[in-house]
Amino acid sequence: MPALNVVSVVTPVHSGAVRFLPDAYASLFAQDLPGGWSWEWCVQEDGSDVGAQSCLPAGDPRIRISASRAGGPHVARTMAFARSTGAYVKTLDADDQLTPGTLARDLAVLEEDASVGWTTSRVVDLLEDGSTVSFESSDPQPGRLPRGSAFGFWTEHHRPQVHPATLCVRRSLLALLGGWMALPASGDTGLLLGLDALADGWFIGGTGLAYRKHGGQITAHPDHRSGAEWEARMSLIREHAEAIRAWADTRVQPPPEPGP
Repeated sequence: MPALNVVSVVTPVHSGAVRFLPDAYASLFAQDLPGGWSWEWCVQEDGSDVGAQSCLPAGDPRIRISASRAGGPHVARTMAFARSTGAYVKTLDADDQLTPGTLARDLAVLEEDASVGWTTSRVVDLLEDGSTVSFESSDPQPGRLPRGSAFGFWTEHHRPQVHPATLCVRRSLLALLGGWMALPASGDTGLLLGLDALADGWFIGGTGLAYRKHGGQITAHPDHRSGAEWEARMSLIREHAEAIRAWADTRVQPPPEPGP
């Protein structure tokens, strides 16, 4: 059974990003939660000799560090989820930072309306000099994201309308999907579209994440947006989402009328 009044923050980290963990921790430590709520931070080392423990305080029992065989960030996220206990699961990449009040806003939406399965929020870029900048985005209006709307936008533009690095998810939905798609990249987009196939989401208009821009991130790789790997990733993400949508549609259809 999930732990009541706990939100699990899951963070994959490899050796190249471990230096960013203190900033991620500081942003998590500064979060104010509703009365009776707490967070746990499940940090998953992607491979051996990552050294996350050396960068984080030893005296905070909410930090839970473990390691698994190298499989990429989406496998590491799923392994962190496997160790988590919270009723809600929040993603936070090692090189990113939560903005003040993010967890409280996520919890307020999910606790208020049981029909909302997941939340996302606005993002700003965090530059190497420490400044943040807004960018022209396709953010929807704050509020409910009807089931299927994320897939419709992605189908037209081949990119998500909302940023999957800001997801906060009901544990039962994440378990149903088996965590993140085990892809070298875009596994979080695959998860977003899977969630969108199952339940309404909610877009929080306030900024929820400072997304660090640096040369070592996966999105800077030349194969990220074109080529054979990109085509295979997009094809599987589409097939995955369409299969879940078809299954979900059969679950919500009314039963047939009885015969004469």
